[in-house]
Amino acid sequence: MAEMDEHERKIVNEFCHLLEKSKQLFNGLRDLPQYGHKQWQAYFGRTFDIYTKLWKFQQQHRQILDSKFGLKRWQIGEIASKIGQLYYHYYLRTSETNYLNEAFSFYAAIRGRAYYSRTAKDDRSVQMSDLMVKKLRYYARFIVVCLLLKRMKLVRDLVRELSKQIDEYTTTYEPEDQLEWSLVLAEIKSFIDADNTINVLDMDSNTIVLSHRLSGHNTPPLEKTPMMNLTLQEILIVGNCNDQVKFSELTIDMFRMLQTLEREPQEDVAQIYDASPAPNKIPFENGDASGRTLKRENPHKYLLYKPTFSQLMVFLASGFKELPANGAMLLYISADGAFTSSKHPQDPGYDYGGVVTNSKRDGEHTNKRVMQLKDMHCFYPGDLYAFTRKPLFIVVDSDNSPVFANMPHYFGQPLVVLMSAQDTPPQFHDQHHRGNLFTLFLHSPLMGMCLVSSLCDVPMNLWEKCQTLVDRFITEASRLVTRGRNVDPSFLQFFGDDFLRLLTLRFIFCSTVLRAHRAFKVC
Repeated sequence: MAEMDEHERKIVNEFCHLLEKSKQLFNGLRDLPQYGHKQWQAYFGRTFDIYTKLWKFQQQHRQILDSKFGLKRWQIGEIASKIGQLYYHYYLRTSETNYLNEAFSFYAAIRGRAYYSRTAKDDRSVQMSDLMVKKLRYYARFIVVCLLLKRMKLVRDLVRELSKQIDEYTTTYEPEDQLEWSLVLAEIKSFIDADNTINVLDMDSNTIVLSHRLSGHNTPPLEKTPMMNLTLQEILIVGNCNDQVKFSELTIDMFRMLQTLEREPQEDVAQIYDASPAPNKIPFENGDASGRTLKRENPHKYLLYKPTFSQLMVFLASGFKELPANGAMLLYISADGAFTSSKHPQDPGYDYGGVVTNSKRDGEHTNKRVMQLKDMHCFYPGDLYAFTRKPLFIVVDSDNSPVFANMPHYFGQPLVVLMSAQDTPPQFHDQHHRGNLFTLFLHSPLMGMCLVSSLCDVPMNLWEKCQTLVDRFITEASRLVTRGRNVDPSFLQFFGDDFLRLLTLRFIFCSTVLRAHRAFKVC
């Protein structure tokens, strides 16, 4: 350090203290349980608090820290990146989409101010190599946030920049992990390509980015009755399709479904593009760290990528435990089927197979694996019986989905199971890696219809006309479900919740389209 007076030394020492404390708290986040609510909220509150102090402190004393401590721009970038990660992980734990905008503001500032720009090509030191890795990880995280916010133009720019940075990194340092970064880049490109299954085009043939989160424009109408008293509170989104494209532990099906089950974020645009980001909206500044329940915009979600059986059961039990009175839990499964060769099946809960869970030994899993004995890595319909003690809404997208058709109502609680078609015509088989057809219908019914109609590019004016017809179908279906005399009471009890009503009506649309489609009548 340069010569310092007492005031300068105090500032430097306080900055070092805050920096070290922030690192300790951040590193401790990975040890927190991923399930449950109260176990992690207080810890997140302390971590946000220390990063708030650190960020503001470096802003207030930048001149002294630059001259006396030798604070570098990449170090400021690291602090901003950590705050962005905090907000992203807080979004994952709370499902509140506005925290995505907070993460975006910090990641955008890092890029806008070029905090990571000082990576000299002729500097082959270990420190510079480590800095390049930090920079690549930052790009990967920023891309995930932009994908979730549907900022596709920026995504394409970031992918080009990441590709250039990976080339520079591998050329300069010849690192051992160069293959891993090449795979990351390939995953991102495949993911973006899969997400562009249907392109809606403007007058100049440019692709229009559409959001498919719940909003006032696509919320199905409702004639509410007293029995519609349930609200969706807990969601498990499970992705375990072996050959489906994925990025950052999100399969394309998981990515689509998590957006379907979120409301469109309503954030102050000026704050999103704030030129001087600071954590002004710390999640706990209004006191919710103390346990006070605040109104939620979205149900709470767990995202499980290729979970083991034990992991899936733990998260199911946690969601079950957290359900309040009149709360419902949704289990969405996108997974390969696990089939049985039993010649005399008797127990519908376990004798007909189920869906694959992860054994941590991927070599064991092949599509349509046939089992001679009960498989401990298979998730059977019977494994869910205990959780039907509370309202349960199940969505299964699998080539063995029908085994979930006969779930018993042991406890008299509302229970609904929506299942994909077991088979699809051969012309759709090569689409599986780009996402399952059933999930696409639940995400965007019109996109699903375009796909089965072999339409890839749709002019915007035609899209809007078709969307009007889909909306009319949904409105009429909602009226028929509400007034129908022979509708299962479980459907009506779930129907008052916007998200569960949306899934039910889109399921009806999907079923209607596929039953009328010539190709699906012969499969």
